[in-house]
Amino acid sequence: MENLLYIAAIIAAIAFLVLCIALAITLTSLKRTLHSVSETMDQLTGQLDGVTRETTELLHKTNNLAEDVQQKAEKLNSVVDAVKGVGDSVSGLNASVRKVSTSITEEAEKNSEKIAQVVQWSNVVIDVMEKVRERKARQSTGWTAYRPKEEPKKLPGPKY
Repeated sequence: MENLLYIAAIIAAIAFLVLCIALAITLTSLKRTLHSVSETMDQLTGQLDGVTRETTELLHKTNNLAEDVQQKAEKLNSVVDAVKGVGDSVSGLNASVRKVSTSITEEAEKNSEKIAQVVQWSNVVIDVMEKVRERKARQSTGWTAYRPKEEPKKLPGPKY
């Protein structure tokens, strides 16, 4: 029985040794895994720092761009206001021209008979002045030059 006790102690010692070896292998594997995770976390931290830096720069650029767009929009507003003012001025000018042309048309319609008489009288005066010039020209030279009147040109007509 004593032998049995020794055999049981040896089996227990071997089992404890196998347990310790298995535990050592597991812990070694765990150590490698944790080391790999640690390296990955370090790389990830570096990458996140780079991304954070780039994001910060991008935000600064975006803010600068937004300010520039705001300034240009304000300048554009003044240009739009100026163009609106020019448009209002042109509209006012159009209204004035329309009003003047309407009043001229109305006055011309009212005075159309008088205008016709003025045209007739001016034609009469022009004819009289031409006749007076012709008489003066004839009286001043003493000689009258014969000038034959041009015969109207005959257009060829259809042959029958």
